[in-house]
Formats: sequence, C-alpha cells, structure tokens
Amino acid sequence: MIRIRQTMNQLKSIESAWWREGLSFTCLGCGRCCRGEPGAVWVSEEEEKKIAEWLNISLSVFRVYYETRRWGPPSLKEKQAGECVFYNSERARCTIYPVRPAQCSLFPFWPSVLATPESWRKAALLCPGMNEGRFYTAIEIEAYLNKFPSVIPTL
Repeated sequence: MIRIRQTMNQLKSIESAWWREGLSFTCLGCGRCCRGEPGAVWVSEEEEKKIAEWLNISLSVFRVYYETRRWGPPSLKEKQAGECVFYNSERARCTIYPVRPAQCSLFPFWPSVLATPESWRKAALLCPGMNEGRFYTAIEIEAYLNKFPSVIPTL
C-alpha cells in the first residue's frame, strides 16, 4: 500500500512538472560542463574514496591535493581558469570519468536546471547536447532527480 501511494505521489509530481513531456539530451563530450565559470562539484565521502582509489592515492592525500572546503562541504578544486582539477584540456576529457561524482554524471538533470523552462534554456546555451539526441521520459528524469546527491547544499 505504501509503495502504491509513493508511486501515485511521484506521478502527481511528474504531471505538474514543466518537463512532463520529456526532454532530449546527449553528451557530446565537449567538456563545457567541466570548465568555464567557477562552481562547485560536491563530493560525498564514498565518492572521495572511489576517486582516491582510482588515482591510487590515500584518502588524506586526495583531500589535500584535489579538494576544497571553501563553500563548506567538500568539493573538487578548480584550476585557475575555472576548469575542474580533473579536466584534461589537451584531450578535452575527464581524467576520472569512470568514477566521476554523481553530480557530474547526472547533468543536466539537476534540480536547479529543471526548476523552470528558463533555467533549462539558460543551461542549454552552454551545453550543445541539451535539446538534442536521446529522448528522456518524465519517469526517467524523475529517477535522475531522485539520485541527485544530498551532499549538495543550497547556496
């Protein structure tokens, strides 16, 4: 009974969402979401451990060299031009792609991007894969929203 009630509540929230008809997105690997204006890529303790293991370094070394807490919770450092510390500009690729944080893998299906049609349009100006390629149903989008990390604060 509880599961049915949760499913009904989910469907009601989808029915009222502006993106209820679905959205298109395909990552083109351009790296624009990894560079540009400064921002925070928040990492959970589990993600920190996975990345450190991938890099074959200790968690404490990872935290010293690759992490900042300037906004409170841990986030990845940035290079001077606003690029993520793990973005390789010569190859235009993420060097930790297989273990990248959930925040990265869930883009553009972030609550802030899906908040309004205008916020989606604004993000799409920077991301050429938005409104192109694979079609995501509202149920798939809702599933991505449900995976969004709770470690990310509202600033």
